[in-house]
Amino acid sequence: MNKIHPLACVSPKAKLGDNVEVGPFAYIDENVEIGDGCKILPNAVIFSYVRMGKDCTVFPGAVVGAIPQDLKFDGEESWVEIGDRVNIRECVTINRGTAASGKALTKIGNDVLVMSYVHVAHDCNIGNHTILVSKVALAGETDVDDWAIVGGASVAHQFTKVGCHAMIGGFSKLTKDVPPYALAGRTECCFEGVNRVGLARRGFSEVEINEIKDIYETLYNKGMNVSDALSYIEENFPQTERRDNIIRFIRASKRGIIRPPKR
Repeated sequence: MNKIHPLACVSPKAKLGDNVEVGPFAYIDENVEIGDGCKILPNAVIFSYVRMGKDCTVFPGAVVGAIPQDLKFDGEESWVEIGDRVNIRECVTINRGTAASGKALTKIGNDVLVMSYVHVAHDCNIGNHTILVSKVALAGETDVDDWAIVGGASVAHQFTKVGCHAMIGGFSKLTKDVPPYALAGRTECCFEGVNRVGLARRGFSEVEINEIKDIYETLYNKGMNVSDALSYIEENFPQTERRDNIIRFIRASKRGIIRPPKR
């Protein structure tokens, strides 16, 4: 049985799963799919073209599925897709995609925490188990891979990519891509080392963490350009998932990767 407050506004064309709760003054538009066990708390807004998985919670003041703040948007059908067990905290805004991107989809993975006042713009792709800390602002077509954490009040330029298991300090400005497993920060985001604490918490061994450290030592401290360093790493480091994740990410980067701070 669903529990819908009489002061909520829920379109009869919305599809709600089982055991869904909708609080007073919440608004759910048509063309919305809400999975089992979700809670839409008072004054939350879910606009059209949103698919939400199971056991998600949307807190007061959040707006999910508003049209993109993108001048290329021309009223076309586009979507927000949210996975299972996602917490969307107070006053978060998550915009729909734009067809001009080729995707027309903003996607949030499973087990994601989106903290208060975060903005996720059109066509962003947020991986599983990620955390976006309060007041993070992601411009359009930003990708944040699995298990990454973006610190509070950080901002990302459009098309920026953050690799898996990266940790970004608060108040960072991302204009370049942050590679996997990196610890990064500062106003102009810089490479600060390997995210040792986060990796250890997620079960990476000391050998695996040191492997990642040695790869980045080669990339940043051996006096080679990025292309030569990647070739050297490919030839001289054993093939592992971690090595290949780093090489693949950097070779696919269109904005270039962050660099160490200037000493």
